Amino acid sequence: MPPRIWTEVALHPEALARLQAYAEVVMPGPTDTLPGADAAIIGGSVVDAAFIERAGPRLKLVIRHGIGYNTLDVPCATRYGVLCANTPDAPTESTAEHAVGLMLAVAKVIPRSDRLMRSGVLGPRQGLLGVELRERTLGIVGYGRIGRRVAEICALGLRMPVLVFDPFLPPSAALPDGVVVLPTLPELLARADVLTLHVPLAPETHHLIGERELRLLRPGSMLINVSRGPVVDEAALIRALADGHLGGAGLDVFDPEPPAPDNPLLAMENVVVTPHIASYTDKGVWRMSQAVVDQVLQVLAGERPSCLIDPAAWPGRLAAV
Repeated sequence: MPPRIWTEVALHPEALARLQAYAEVVMPGPTDTLPGADAAIIGGSVVDAAFIERAGPRLKLVIRHGIGYNTLDVPCATRYGVLCANTPDAPTESTAEHAVGLMLAVAKVIPRSDRLMRSGVLGPRQGLLGVELRERTLGIVGYGRIGRRVAEICALGLRMPVLVFDPFLPPSAALPDGVVVLPTLPELLARADVLTLHVPLAPETHHLIGERELRLLRPGSMLINVSRGPVVDEAALIRALADGHLGGAGLDVFDPEPPAPDNPLLAMENVVVTPHIASYTDKGVWRMSQAVVDQVLQVLAGERPSCLIDPAAWPGRLAAV
């Protein structure tokens, strides 16, 4: 009997073909088809004790098709002997490019200009004055894979001075020319013209950017968020945009998600929004799907997945195989 893989994510056809050569793939996977799965590939599903119990004792791996795993209760899975993994490298370039794209769209007033051109009522250029980003200071919170790539693009390409805050960054970390690490978040905020966020959602990062932090930013500055919505206090962000303290925002994530139709952010001319698609590119999807299949096949072969989230979980239920 071949292994059974449950997925709620539409895998890239090349990756799906690789997986189907070794296993039965239930795709797309409503939860009533979850029982009996050896591995589960998730997008945004909540994985808790009920999910694991529903899958049954054959479940050995839950893997996130992407980076963030805030809906995945890793300690709970570890207690059940279920391994958890993700694909942290795959969406790096796509997400970094999206962050820079949002920054440029806000700074150059591109969406509003596009709407006015299409409406046929373009008159005087009132409200279309853009911002030149060269020599504007970029503040990056979180200097992991994506934050590093954003720093490279902006420091080396756009010639923006880049400031970084990341309490987990080792002192020996190599930095591109034009990138400086600051010891505290308030110091970075006080000097940033553009703030971009690249941190995971965890208890310590929930509302990391709140009323106080937003008011520390320079008047007219911009906020870019492609990480997770709850990293920002959305009510405080709306106030800072509405009263003019912030000049604009580029958002790919919200709290809650998707945002309600009457969310004030959706009606603001100085806000550019996208529906959590930063990693959703041709190569981004291909890399994520391939990385998922790589790790599923590793576990089916009795091997440790390359991006195991909790090392203490190993070998989990594989010990009994």
